[in-house]
Amino acid sequence: MSGTNPWTRSRERMRRFPDLLAQCSTEAAVYGKCVVSTTTGKQELKKDLCVKEFEALKTCFVSAAKRGVK
Repeated sequence: MSGTNPWTRSRERMRRFPDLLAQCSTEAAVYGKCVVSTTTGKQELKKDLCVKEFEALKTCFVSAAKRGVK
């Protein structure tokens, strides 16, 4: 047994999030702009309105995580 529990692994992933976000700042900005533009006024965000932008951000996060951000 490795000696790590789910909470330890979860905390480690959360600690890495700022570094991953920094590496994916362009994709995050594009996704954020899409969300803002589709929720003007009292409009609610609907599923799949920004799916292309979300997938680009997700791909970037996965790639950055695989590179092993320290």
